[in-house]
Amino acid sequence: MTSKKPALFRIEFLAAASKQLAGIAPVHRRRIADKIDTLISNPRPSGAESVKGSNYLRIRIGDYRVIYEIEDDRLVVLVVRVGHRREIYR
Repeated sequence: MTSKKPALFRIEFLAAASKQLAGIAPVHRRRIADKIDTLISNPRPSGAESVKGSNYLRIRIGDYRVIYEIEDDRLVVLVVRVGHRREIYR
């Protein structure tokens, strides 16, 4: 009997998303990075919602949001934007 391991995804960032994450205060950045890391094993966690008008998903981390795209064929989670909720959708 073989147990099949679930596929693990790789996390990739757009250059703009990396800069956005780097610009967040360290105390919040650590929480956001930890949450992004959980997407490796579960890219569609409960609470993830579709962003209207696009193929992106978003997760909430307090007042911050991470907008990302899942590329199932490549097993990649592509982080597109990271920011405070009041400015992330602009």
